[in-house]
Amino acid sequence: MIITQLRNATLLVEINEMAILVDPMLAPQGAIPSLKYATRTRRRNPLVGLPPTAPEILEKVTHCLITHCQKGHFDHLDRAGVKWLRERRIPVFCMQQDAAYLKNKGLVVQPIQNQSRQAFLVGRITPIPCVHGEGLIGRFMAHGFGYVMAFPGQPTLYIIGDSIFTDVIERAVETYRPDVIVMPAGGAQFDLGGEIIMGADDVSRMCALSGGVVLANHLEALDHCPVTRAELRARREREGLQDQLVILEDGESWRADIKHRRESRPSQTHAAPLPAE
Repeated sequence: MIITQLRNATLLVEINEMAILVDPMLAPQGAIPSLKYATRTRRRNPLVGLPPTAPEILEKVTHCLITHCQKGHFDHLDRAGVKWLRERRIPVFCMQQDAAYLKNKGLVVQPIQNQSRQAFLVGRITPIPCVHGEGLIGRFMAHGFGYVMAFPGQPTLYIIGDSIFTDVIERAVETYRPDVIVMPAGGAQFDLGGEIIMGADDVSRMCALSGGVVLANHLEALDHCPVTRAELRARREREGLQDQLVILEDGESWRADIKHRRESRPSQTHAAPLPAE
C-alpha cells in the first residue's frame, strides 16, 4: 500500500492495481473564497497549488472515495474535482446520502450502505460516522463518514474524514486496530465556534490510543486550519513519536507495510458502541 498526499484531505491510496483518489479538491491556488472573515489578512483558498507531480499522480487513478461533499464542502470535492472525475468516468464511491447529489453532477456513483461492513473492490469497507463540529456550527455542517478498509495482504487503513475526536472514533480504533490511520489535524475553526476537525493535541491522543501509524493531513491548504507541519514535527520530536507519526509534504508518498504493532494505551473513557456489522 502506497499513500500519496496531494493537498489538504486529497490523497491517493495505491493497492496493487487499484489507485483510490480520496476527496479530490483540484482547484488552482486562490480559486475559492476565504473561510475566515474577521481577520486583517484574508486569504483565498486553496492557499497553495497542487504539487508539480499532480498530473502524473492523478494519471494513476482507477476509483474515487468521498467522505462528504454537500453543504459547500469544496475542500473534499470542488468543481474542478467533479469535472475531472466526470470527464474520465471514474467510479465514485460515496455514502447513500450523497449518491443522488453526485449523480446529478454526472458522476458514475457506487453507493456505500450506511454503517455496515460490506464488500468494497477486492476487500471490505466499514463506514464510521464523523462529527464535523458541535453546537451551532455543527448544525450547518455536513457530517460525513470515515472508512475502515481491509484488503487481503495489506495493512488495515482507517481514513477518519472530517471530524472532531469522538467516542465512536475511539471505539473504531480499539475495535478494528488499524495499521494506518489518516486523520485530519489542521484544527479548522471558523470566526465563531470551536474546532470542526481534530488538531495538534488530538494527534497526540490518537498516537497514544493507536498501536499503528498515524498520518496527519488537512494541513496548510485552507485559511481556517492553523496547525502547521512544523508544529506537528516539533511535537513528534518532543513526544518521541518518530516511528509512529507521519507528516507528508504535498506530492510526497509513503509505503505502508504490516509491521509489528506496539501495545496501545488502554482507553480511559467510555466509548459509544459501533454500528452493527
